[in-house]
Amino acid sequence: MWNKNELSEMLFNGKLQISFVKKDGTERVMNCTLSEDYLSKERREATKKENPDVLAVWDIDNSGWRSFRLDSIIDVRIVND
Repeated sequence: MWNKNELSEMLFNGKLQISFVKKDGTERVMNCTLSEDYLSKERREATKKENPDVLAVWDIDNSGWRSFRLDSIIDVRIVND
């Protein structure tokens, strides 16, 4: 399983393409980040208790917050501009 802190650090420093299995069993490929350069001006306020097994990221292609379980990750690739 991927380490949440390591993935978060990579996301704060740029963009990643993450492939994972959704709850419904389908595979999803998402270009995402946590870098201030890409985030919307809207800020998500923490309203839920943080789950150590889930990572919330900014979906670059759909301009919104998405999350996935760390144990559902199939592949992680660095996206270069």
